[in-house]
Amino acid sequence: MQSGLADFIEQRAESIIEQAIEFAKSIEVDTPLDHVTLRDHLPEIIQAIVSDLRTAQTRAEEIAKSEGNAPMPAEHSRSAAATHALHRAHSGFSISSLVAEYRAMRASVLRAWAADTPGQPEATREIARFNEAIDEAIAESVSHYADEVERWRSIFLGVLGHDLRTPLTSIMMTAEQIAGMAGDAALDKAAQRLIRSGESMNLLLDKLLVYNRSQFGIGFQVQKEHVDLAHACRDEIDQLKTAMPAARIEFEAPDALHGMFDAGSIREAMANLVVNARKYGTDGGVIRVVLREHDDGVELCVANAGRPIPRETLELMFEPLRRGGLSGGELEQASLGLGLFIVSQIVKAHAGTIHAASDDGTTTFILRLPRGLPR
Repeated sequence: MQSGLADFIEQRAESIIEQAIEFAKSIEVDTPLDHVTLRDHLPEIIQAIVSDLRTAQTRAEEIAKSEGNAPMPAEHSRSAAATHALHRAHSGFSISSLVAEYRAMRASVLRAWAADTPGQPEATREIARFNEAIDEAIAESVSHYADEVERWRSIFLGVLGHDLRTPLTSIMMTAEQIAGMAGDAALDKAAQRLIRSGESMNLLLDKLLVYNRSQFGIGFQVQKEHVDLAHACRDEIDQLKTAMPAARIEFEAPDALHGMFDAGSIREAMANLVVNARKYGTDGGVIRVVLREHDDGVELCVANAGRPIPRETLELMFEPLRRGGLSGGELEQASLGLGLFIVSQIVKAHAGTIHAASDDGTTTFILRLPRGLPR
């Protein structure tokens, strides 16, 4: 496909690149970059735009690009725009600065092109194609920039969680030693409070670890073995009743329900759901927990009375770093919102499904897990 604008850009590529570098130099970053570093993948981006302008496209492809639905390159064939975004992210550029680079490049090309082709009807169509090419490069850059920021956030949380273990362990061991040596009730009570707080922090670090593993595609790991799930869940319910004496928890299950499960993680999932129901359900309302056989597997249901939860909220409840209950409550401010996310990861690790419903004043979570018994 012939393109006068493509030829124009190709002929003036060095000038366009130099103008882009001069603009990039004006962006304030912690460590200023030299000329070579700022140049990085700009020539490849220019060439990709030229190639785009010279490539014929259908009307459907034109519409898809204008709506931001152009096919993105596979990870193994990362585009110059994508690589440029990763480089800028590591160099301290903000995402707005990254987009501003493209905006400045677009403006410099169009100013020069308008001066070179005054009054030519074909110029309008060429400009439209050029804008599409620039927008596609921006979309790729922004997408990969955001992915890189998320990756480093996960790394930071992982390192933070790991490094906090050592001082936390030291604090808890010291608190336990003080509790054992305490001669008066007040000091013993304070030491016990410190121990409980340390245990809560340990649980939070465990949740952050699960979140990080999922972000890196590792997922929640389970160790399945032949267990009586009814017995395991009944034992967990007894502990929950002791820990929350004011909660009205009703448990229904067969005398025994055998299968291949990671009983500890399923107990954790059930406990998270019960605690969630206690926090966000109607005060004094019954929390009903039912474990039963379902087809070739088992079904675990946790239901509580409370205000209806909108469908759009239900669909997001298992996303990480979101709250489990309705927005606005004080209880939400004390949690990172990882409880329901961890439940979903445990279910996924068991190759099961999880579903939430909120109808007629009752919110119900339904976990369905395969039993994994040999046929």
